[in-house]
Amino acid sequence: MIGRAPGAPGIAPRWTSSAKSGVGTAVSMQSRVWFTLSHGIVNEVYFPRLDQANTRDFGLIVTDRKDFFSEEKRATRSRLAPLAQGVPGYRVINECVEGRYRIAKTIVTDSKRNVLLQAIQFQALQGEISDYSVFALLAPHINNGGCGNSAWIGAWKGMPMLFAQRESTALALACSVPFRAMSCGYVGASDGWQDLCAHKQLTWLYTDAPNGNVALTAELDFAADGGNLVLALGFGRNDSEAGHDARGALLEEFSTHVADYAQQWEEFQRTCLDLGEVDDTGFDLYRVSTAVLKTHEAKSFNGAMIASLSIPWGFNKSDDDLGGYHLVWPRDLVESAGGLLAAGGADGARQALVYLMTTQEADGHWPQNMWTDGSPYWNGIQLDEAAFPILLADALLRSGDLADLDAWPMVRRAAGYLARNGPVTQQDRWEEDGGYSPFTLAVAVASLLAAADFAAAAHEDSIAAYLRETADAWNANIERWTYVTGTDLARDCGVDGYYVRLAAADVPDAASPASGFVPIKNRPPGEKLGWRAQVVSPDALALVRFGLRAADDPRVVATVTVIDRLLKSETTTGPVWHRYNGDRYGEHEDGAPFDGAGVGRGWPLLVGERAHYELAAGRRDVAGRLALTMAAQSSSGRLIPEQVWDGIDLPLRELFNGRPAGSAMPLVWAHAEYIKLRRSLRDDNVFDLPPQTVQRYQIDRIGSSLAIWRFNHKCSRIAKGKTMRIEVLAAALIHWSADGWCTTADTATIDTHVGVHYADLPTTQFPEGTMVRFTFYWRDAGRWEGEDFCCVIAAHSIPA
Repeated sequence: MIGRAPGAPGIAPRWTSSAKSGVGTAVSMQSRVWFTLSHGIVNEVYFPRLDQANTRDFGLIVTDRKDFFSEEKRATRSRLAPLAQGVPGYRVINECVEGRYRIAKTIVTDSKRNVLLQAIQFQALQGEISDYSVFALLAPHINNGGCGNSAWIGAWKGMPMLFAQRESTALALACSVPFRAMSCGYVGASDGWQDLCAHKQLTWLYTDAPNGNVALTAELDFAADGGNLVLALGFGRNDSEAGHDARGALLEEFSTHVADYAQQWEEFQRTCLDLGEVDDTGFDLYRVSTAVLKTHEAKSFNGAMIASLSIPWGFNKSDDDLGGYHLVWPRDLVESAGGLLAAGGADGARQALVYLMTTQEADGHWPQNMWTDGSPYWNGIQLDEAAFPILLADALLRSGDLADLDAWPMVRRAAGYLARNGPVTQQDRWEEDGGYSPFTLAVAVASLLAAADFAAAAHEDSIAAYLRETADAWNANIERWTYVTGTDLARDCGVDGYYVRLAAADVPDAASPASGFVPIKNRPPGEKLGWRAQVVSPDALALVRFGLRAADDPRVVATVTVIDRLLKSETTTGPVWHRYNGDRYGEHEDGAPFDGAGVGRGWPLLVGERAHYELAAGRRDVAGRLALTMAAQSSSGRLIPEQVWDGIDLPLRELFNGRPAGSAMPLVWAHAEYIKLRRSLRDDNVFDLPPQTVQRYQIDRIGSSLAIWRFNHKCSRIAKGKTMRIEVLAAALIHWSADGWCTTADTATIDTHVGVHYADLPTTQFPEGTMVRFTFYWRDAGRWEGEDFCCVIAAHSIPA
């Protein structure tokens, strides 16, 4: 050993490919290690929480000690098979593209310890094993960071190991047979890859590399046991804990680890409904999907589920992207919990609800996304994320799985938040723009009706009545807010009108959806904005998915025509839909990774949502074909990506038409959608369709007699015959007049007990053209508002 490595701190760190072929963890709560696979090797390994990545990648390098250098992840053809259906442990075969060697791996975690295990067999296809040297190369990125890692060579109780640590997390790499040589260094300067590439063997035997972007390298002795050995990567709060677990895991037979791991997963799969089938890849996508959902569950915080064990375009991302997709989005969590419920996993769905109850903010909303402990990461507000947990509570209640869990306090706070802040959302579900969103409105209206049922069951009849009235008023205005007619696009598509992606609400009286621009995000500098009336999205199908409109509603049918005209792409694996026209979240035209700008690609998730629409429309055969499309667009390991590439094949960038693109994979929400689709196809009914909206708006055809004015939603006109409801957030006296202050009246507000106070003014008999003027006396503060407001009685129908 020759001391400290030179070249500190190494090159700027990057993450790795998000194109995962496998993800896994033990079912056991004793093991708090999660792993991912890509290109035939281990990528990110997470510990002690599934939102804390600790490695970049962990693969092998093969040399002949003279002129042959072969990196496993780049120079082999990889095949992947599950240990058993629905068991996320893997057998991987990597065969050298030059035909010189074959590497076979079995990869699991220790069910009793914090250890990742790989049983590896090396086979020489040309020459003998002794003709080759094989090296393990591990890049620590501990605690979500490639900077500031310290690496060193050491031992635990006499067993040689390589260690790395950053802050309060350490890892230890050990082997079932002694390493032939070990070294650590700084990436790009003195790491093992540089040494092996230049010299074809380890010549830089550095003992430590503190505080930098580091890599660990060890020469493996395959001659000692006929070409077989086991690598153990242990984790702990310090090197002693990590070394202890690594050595303990190696003392037990690897076959015992595999048996324990598989048995626990097979027990979990027996609790799931049987809704799938094995395809020609050897995988059952339904069983993969249930395992993906379970794999993405937290162990330290019961019920938490992250969006993905990946970082989109990770190979192009630095430490600045701390979160990646290994964060909890409340919307994704509810969708995933719905997938568990559809698969028969009511307990997992119930735990998700408990987690949401635990992490709800005091005012009733949830963070845009958060670490698994509930700490916010981004701070945007998405109204649907305050609504979805209500629908999860309602689904569990209807399935009989809510049991003794009192969800009403959580539902009450969330419903109050919706009532106080809706119907306009600060961000749509794509986290880019605010306004009136058909998707958000559909979720919010459905959740208000569900919340009203909870209120009635709690004998809070006045709250129930208010929530239903609010839902009715919002539902009655959806077309006024988001449906546009007579545009050039409508004429081009041969329809009268369609629902837009978003409509503005930044001016009084809720500007028409035909007005203004929508600020398309992720645009290159200088690119123009798009007219709101020309931007559409499959989000409008949520009006059917959540029961507000029938699948054969002419406005929905017309919108589907426009969606297919603008957003549908045909690929080699089937159709796929884009989020909206003008989307810029995806690779560039030349396949270069998204870097803050790009071109949006098709989403398999949207294929599943379209399939549910087709099922609602009575076209079960179409829905079934789209389920097959989702499977065809998944990876070789049947992981469903966030996006698929819908351009021409670009082999050098590993982009192939109809196959996964470089964004997140797996997307847990997409796997949940697939599970729900399998359940929906079995039941011949949309699984998560709320019954309240169907009954109220499709069967009973309930409308609304209210026109609501509030400070965050100041209408300047109300239709003749409507009751003007004024809503405020504190007790007030409404001082008002309908004849220019010649006569006045005072109306006290009513407390809804969900943070809203309202007063209904008797405007139903006022003639068209009447100007209603009003101001406020704030009772608690003992002061007047100091400003007058007005609203005019307009024609019976106020055009959009």
